[in-house]
Amino acid sequence: MAAKNDELKLAPLRSEIRDSVSIFAEKLIEKLGENLKSITIVGSSLTEDFAPGKSDINSVLVLSKQNSGSLNSLAKMAKSMRKRKLAVPLLMTPAYIERSRDVFGIEFLDFQLIHQTILGVDPFVELSFTKKDVRLQCERELKAVLIRLRQGYIAAAGQKRLIRDILVSAVSGLVPLLRAMLWLKDSDRPAQAQAVFTKAQVEFSVKIDCLINARNWRHKKVRLGDNEIQRNFEAIYATTDQLTVIVDELEE
Repeated sequence: MAAKNDELKLAPLRSEIRDSVSIFAEKLIEKLGENLKSITIVGSSLTEDFAPGKSDINSVLVLSKQNSGSLNSLAKMAKSMRKRKLAVPLLMTPAYIERSRDVFGIEFLDFQLIHQTILGVDPFVELSFTKKDVRLQCERELKAVLIRLRQGYIAAAGQKRLIRDILVSAVSGLVPLLRAMLWLKDSDRPAQAQAVFTKAQVEFSVKIDCLINARNWRHKKVRLGDNEIQRNFEAIYATTDQLTVIVDELEE
C-alpha cells in the first residue's frame, strides 16, 4: 500500500529539489495508488554535482506490476515533470530488479551508492552483485563508448559543437563505469564526479585532466578551436581505450 503524503521522507533531500519532488510524489500516490510500492531519488540531485535549474532530477519507481494504466498516468504528467526538471522515472518491479542484477550491475551499484528512498521500502540497499558480472558489463560498456566516439566523430563531419557534445556525453557515461571499476578493486567510491576521476587516476594510473575538462563543458557554451577539439578527442579516446585494457585484467 502506498504511504500517505505526510509519510514522505523529504528531509534528507537538498532544499532546491524538495518542493518539486514533493509535488511529484503526491501526484504519483494519487495516480498510481496501490500499484506504487516505492519512490527513490537517485543521481546527481543528491550530490555536489547538481546544478539547480540545469541538472535533471532522476528517480526510480517500484511498482507491484507493470501495466498500461501506470504508463498512461505518467504520460499525462510528462509536461509538468519537464517544467520542474524531473526526468522521466525508471519503472521497475521487485522481480525485474532481482532478475536484472547480473546485467545492470553498474547502474544498480550507482543507485545503491547514491539514492534516497522517500516512499516505501528501499529497493536497493540489500542488493548484491558478483564481480564477474560487473567486470563483464564494464568491459562491454567501455568498448561501446569507443564505438560511439568513433561513429560520432565521423557523423559530426568536423562540426566542433557536435564533437564537443559527443565528448561530454561520453565522459558523463564514464563516471558510473569508473565507480564500478573501483568497486571491483574493493576501493571506496566517491559520489562526486571529479572525486571519482581523481580516485581513478590513483587506482588505475590513467590521465584524467581531459575527462574533468570535458565534463565541465556540460553547462557552459564553450567554444573550442580545431586543435583543442582534436587534442581532447584523442586524449579522451586514449584514456577510454586504456580503461578497456585495465578492466580486462581486473580479477573477478
